[in-house]
Amino acid sequence: MSQETWEILCEMEADDVELQLALQCAPLITGLKISNLLTISPEGFTQVGRIVEGSVLSLYPLLETEEKMVILLYREDRLEKYLKMPQVKKLLREAGYESDRLEDILPVFCDRYETYAERGKPFPHELGLLLGYPPEDVEGFIRHQGKNSLCTGYWKVYADKEGKQRLFEKYEYARENLIQLLHYGLKMTEIIDICGCTAA
Repeated sequence: MSQETWEILCEMEADDVELQLALQCAPLITGLKISNLLTISPEGFTQVGRIVEGSVLSLYPLLETEEKMVILLYREDRLEKYLKMPQVKKLLREAGYESDRLEDILPVFCDRYETYAERGKPFPHELGLLLGYPPEDVEGFIRHQGKNSLCTGYWKVYADKEGKQRLFEKYEYARENLIQLLHYGLKMTEIIDICGCTAA
């Protein structure tokens, strides 16, 4: 992050919902990714719903506690297409999913994620698939139990290190841009519109 953006960030309210969307979901909002997780206060959930309403962004609550909510924000059409890729379907089957349809996967994953978060059960690594990570990296992470990665950025990389590093740089650039746009007075709904997320 540049010094200029860091100084801007230090002046902003850390718990502001729009800022949290920029910090956690810039790659999704700018169209570089098909989904992102958003961890936010329960009070912020309604505001997030209002912000994404009328756009191509969908949300699915994965976990709610007194302190926080974990939400999957995604582009439904692109995530559905990704889940139908042969390598992704194979990994889903290996994880015990009988369907590759998002509407069937999300409730099952939500149960698994809650069980992990609340009872310390094994982490559901298929989260990487719901986040649109390259399947070769999800498979590498599972096979190597999170060790021996080529590099770590937004996820642990097990193939095409240079290509993924360039992608991570684009994600960082997107995040800086969104922080600056908010600082200059744009609302997140306007930014989403500018980034072409408005439903046709």
